[in-house]
Amino acid sequence: MGYFSFLYYYNWSYMLFMLPCIILTIVVQASMKSTFNKYGSIHNSRGLTGYEAASRLLSSCGVTGVRIERVSGSYTDHFDPRTNVIRLSDAVYSSTSIAAVGVACHEAGHAVQHAQGYFPNKVRSVILPVANIGSKLSWFFIIAGLVASAMQPLLYIGIALFSASVLFTVATLPVEFNASSRALKVIRETGMLSSDEYVGAKKTLRAAAMTYVASAATAIMQLLRLLAIAASRNRD
Repeated sequence: MGYFSFLYYYNWSYMLFMLPCIILTIVVQASMKSTFNKYGSIHNSRGLTGYEAASRLLSSCGVTGVRIERVSGSYTDHFDPRTNVIRLSDAVYSSTSIAAVGVACHEAGHAVQHAQGYFPNKVRSVILPVANIGSKLSWFFIIAGLVASAMQPLLYIGIALFSASVLFTVATLPVEFNASSRALKVIRETGMLSSDEYVGAKKTLRAAAMTYVASAATAIMQLLRLLAIAASRNRD
């Protein structure tokens, strides 16, 4: 298959497999930003900051030795298991908004997962090194295998490497949903937020979780697209 045949298969398969994912991602991102903007502008009645909420969740779960730091940027909140540090963005760390409490508790939920040895989290950690290699090298092999017929075996190597990154993306889903579930459970049980505010935090975390669903769907469809192209080449 030559260069122009490669473009033909790229175009039709991209429209078939990837266009729905692009639309889904746009819708999910818009929903997330809208939800965060709404509940990021409503202060919680307890006056809790993101930092205080994360601290309370850790204390409630009996987790110690976790630092909470401020990090610059937007949507940069994360838990680093290598250093056992929760990093909260400027919009979350000192904010008393409903969204800030939800996000901070979600990241604290990841710290609790790490402390308690949550099994899906361990599985994702095992996959991570291979997924990193796959995400960096897969497309080099895939493009080489598609452009030159003599190098077709490289296509299958690339697909195998890409599969590792897809697996990591899928494995991330239960970890993220569980972190949100832990966060909401503690928020409700400790009364960090009122009942109406709790609903806002739940909507915020649900909107954030859907971005991971969209990412997983995109990765899976991309893999199916590559498999379809490989199958078409075998028939030619």
